[in-house]
Amino acid sequence: MITTLAIKNYALIEDIRVELNEGLTIITGETGAGKSIILGALALLLGKRADLSSVKDASKKCVVEGHFSIGNYSLESVFEENDLDYEPHTIIRREILPGGKSRAFVNDTPVALTQLQALSPYLIDVHSQHETLEVVSESFQMEVIDALAGNSSLLKSYKAQFEDFKKISEELSALKQQKESASKELDYNTFLYNELQQAGLKKLNQQELEETFETLDNAEAIQEALANVNQLLQEEKIGALETSKEARIVLGRIKEFSKTFEDFWQRLNSVIIELEDIANEMNNSAEKIEADPEMLFQVNEKLQTLYKLQQKHTVSSVSELIEIEGRLEDKVNTTLGLDAQIENLEKQKSILRETGLKTATQLHNKREEAIPILKKKLEETLFPLGLPNARFQFELIASEDFKNNGTDALQLLFTANKGLAFGPLKKVASGGEMSRIMLAIKSVLAEYKKLPTIVFDEIDTGVSGEIANKMADIMHRMSKTMQLLSITHLPQIAAKGDYHIKVYKEDSNEVTATHLKILNKDERIVEIAQMLGGKNVSEAAIANAKELLN
Repeated sequence: MITTLAIKNYALIEDIRVELNEGLTIITGETGAGKSIILGALALLLGKRADLSSVKDASKKCVVEGHFSIGNYSLESVFEENDLDYEPHTIIRREILPGGKSRAFVNDTPVALTQLQALSPYLIDVHSQHETLEVVSESFQMEVIDALAGNSSLLKSYKAQFEDFKKISEELSALKQQKESASKELDYNTFLYNELQQAGLKKLNQQELEETFETLDNAEAIQEALANVNQLLQEEKIGALETSKEARIVLGRIKEFSKTFEDFWQRLNSVIIELEDIANEMNNSAEKIEADPEMLFQVNEKLQTLYKLQQKHTVSSVSELIEIEGRLEDKVNTTLGLDAQIENLEKQKSILRETGLKTATQLHNKREEAIPILKKKLEETLFPLGLPNARFQFELIASEDFKNNGTDALQLLFTANKGLAFGPLKKVASGGEMSRIMLAIKSVLAEYKKLPTIVFDEIDTGVSGEIANKMADIMHRMSKTMQLLSITHLPQIAAKGDYHIKVYKEDSNEVTATHLKILNKDERIVEIAQMLGGKNVSEAAIANAKELLN
C-alpha cells in the first residue's frame, strides 16, 4: 500500500504531502479542483513519460515521491528480476529537471522507466472511466479466471516450460537457416576440399619437386657439362688435377726449406684433395642422371597442380594451402553435422512440447471448473448494481498453439437484458455497464488474490441512488483486505470512506494553487452536505449527510 504521497512543483500543486492509510480513502472536490492532477502525479510514479509542460514553475525541479509498504506482498522476486534493491518500505521518486530531463529512483537508486513500468502493476492499479478497455482484453479475463482457479503455481511452471520451448524453437530455427545457407555452399566447399586432399599436400615438398623437374628437364645438358668439367679436371698433362699434382711435386722439393713453402704445399694439397672429391661426386652424379620422360611427366603434373591450386586460392606456399584445406574440412564437417544437431533439438522440442501441453491441459481443466463460479459471482454482484438481468458466457477453447498463459483462447460474451442475444463484451456493454462490470470483477478478484492499491477514478459515473449505495458497499468490503482510493462525486460513496481527502483550489497573490486536506468528522459532514445540496448548506442537507455517515 502507498503510505505517503509528496508532490512538489507539479501542475497547480506547489508543495503538498499527504499520509494515506489502509481501508477506503475518499477523494472529493469540485470539477477542476485538481483531482486529475493527483492521478497525473501517480502516473509519473508508475513510469509514465514526463512532460515539462506539467511543471508548475519550469525554472525549478518538479518532484513526485511515493512511499510504499510492501512487506506483505512477496515482491522480492519481482525486484530481483528487474535488478532492483528490495526494501519492505520502498520509496519511488520521479524528478523533472528545469531543462526537461526526467529521472527516476527506486530506494534512491537510479532506474530506467522500463524497470519502473515493470514494477508498478504490483503497487498501484489505477482504474478510470476512460480505461474500461482492460476488462475486454483476453489476457485480463484469463487472469481473473486463473485467480479463481488457483493457477498461480501451475502458471509459473508453464511459463518456465514455455520459455524453454521458445528458446529451443529459436535455436532450431536458427540452425535450420544455417543449414539452408550452408547447404548451398556445401557442394562447392566439398569440391574444393576434395581437390586439395587429392593433391596430397602434406607429402609434397615444392622446392624438391622444382629441383627434380629442372634436373630431369635438363638431363643431357647437365651430363655434358659434368663430363666437360671432369675432363678439364682429369685430362692427362693439361687437366687441372694433373697440373696441380705436378705443382705439388715441385713444391715438395723445397717445402723443407721454409715454413712458408710448407704452407704453400699444404694449401695446394688441400685443393687437390677437394678437386678429387668434386671429380668423384660429379662422376657419381653423372652416372645417376639419366633422361626419364615418365618421371619428368609425373613431376611436372604435380607441379602444375600445385601452381593451379596456389593461383586459385591466391597463396604462394604449400603450408598456406594446407591451412585452407583444414578450414574447408571444418566447414564441410560442420554442415554435415547440422543434421545430427537438428535431430537432437527436434527431440528436445518434442519433449518440451509434450510437457507444456500437459501443463496447459491442467490449466484448461482448472479454468473450466472456475468459470461457473466466476459467472455466478459476477452476476450476483451486478444484480444490486442495476443489472439484474446481466448474464455472462465464457467460451474457453483449447488449441495446440502455445501462448504466454497456456493454449486456451477465451471469448467473453455478455447480455444485460432478457431476450437479447449474447455478444462480445466490448460491443454490447455500455460505458456505465463496463464500469460496474469492472468493479464487480475487481471485487471478486479481491477475494482470491492479494491486489495492490486500487484507485477508482469516478467509476461511479452515470449511477445514483441505491445503485451508488451498493457500489459503495462493494468498495468498502474490498477495502477490508486492501487499500482503496476512490475519486467520486457521489455523497453515498463518499460517506462510506474510512478517510476523506478534499481537493480544492485557492488563490494567493494572484496565483492559483491546488491543496489537499484530510477532513475530520465535522468537516466531512459539511463536505457531504455540499455534495448533496450545493454550497449553501441547509439543515436538511446536514441531517442527510449525518445519516449517510452513520
